[in-house]
Amino acid sequence: MKIVSVLCLFLSGVYPLAAQAPAAKKPEAPASKPMVVATFNGKSITDEELRKVSAPDFDRLSLDVDNMNSNLQRIAHQIMETNLLHLLADKLFEAEAAKRGISKEAFLEKELQGKVKEPSPQDISAFYQANKQRFNEPLDDKVSERIQQFLRAEYRNKALGDLADRLKPAYAVKMLLPPARLRVGDEGSPSQGPKDAPVTIVEFSDFQCESCSQLSTNLHEIVVKYGNKVRWVYRQYPLSQVHPLAEKAAEASLCAADQNHFWELHDLMFNSQNALKEEDLKAKAAQLKLDPGVFNSCLASGKYAGKVKQDEREAYSLAVSNSPSFFVNGRYYTGAVPLLEISKTIDEELVLSSSGKQGTATGAAGSAGSSPSAANTPPSK
Repeated sequence: MKIVSVLCLFLSGVYPLAAQAPAAKKPEAPASKPMVVATFNGKSITDEELRKVSAPDFDRLSLDVDNMNSNLQRIAHQIMETNLLHLLADKLFEAEAAKRGISKEAFLEKELQGKVKEPSPQDISAFYQANKQRFNEPLDDKVSERIQQFLRAEYRNKALGDLADRLKPAYAVKMLLPPARLRVGDEGSPSQGPKDAPVTIVEFSDFQCESCSQLSTNLHEIVVKYGNKVRWVYRQYPLSQVHPLAEKAAEASLCAADQNHFWELHDLMFNSQNALKEEDLKAKAAQLKLDPGVFNSCLASGKYAGKVKQDEREAYSLAVSNSPSFFVNGRYYTGAVPLLEISKTIDEELVLSSSGKQGTATGAAGSAGSSPSAANTPPSK
């Protein structure tokens, strides 16, 4: 409670955060006398000194708040979406039961007969093995019974969902709940496609990550399929704890961007992820006929290390938890999402764009300063 209270003081302007955007200029008031917050040996420590030394900690705390808010928005939307599906299914079952002149219970009993799978011992064992870390006990009869009850409920819910899907066409169902969106910055990041494209994909990725390479292949196909309707923005999210070569590869890609060859080096690195040492990066630059002096100097100097950290920082503020992750007009996805699923989302966005019904993204992009390891922890100072 104390941390939240102090943060509220900072956010309300009593103690302004270092990362806070400057307010519009007002007529200057007479300078107020610094407030003394502690004394020692007849000397004083002022609130001004305290704000200065506290600024990095409050900046980090502000970043954590952004991360929490992004997560909460995502979870809140999932709750709404799940409950909408349950509510809609229940109303479809009632309507269909009434049409047949029977009770909803009788309708469900008839329709689900023989369609709800009974968990097998193999199902129970597989579930236990997949979730072993969550069980601090062996797979005995008691644990097996709990897993069986859980899987039985899951299988029933799956059968209910399938039944609702079969009924939807007959009842002209339309899902109108707007998707959750976040504002995602893209200024200063490599991109392809027109800036005014109706669909913008902002990707956070890692050149040493295998699933990132798979997603890159899918996004290339998306660009071919949709042409000028899509803009693809690449932002850096190297998971350095598990991919020690990824951070320097990220810097190398931005050094190549200085010579207008970002996407060419991007593709070369994803196509040969086993060759990302510094000498490999220089060899790839030479293969692309980049100016070796300019490229090597850029890489050695760490010119873009700050930009990589900035991308990591914003990823954290958006509650990005893994590489690859990406946003389609602010809608969040993670992993090597299949081409068909990405296309489905883009088609939805194009329909919304043509009808003028695209929703508004929430949350200020980079509001905490524009985050960072595989464990989704804030970047180090």
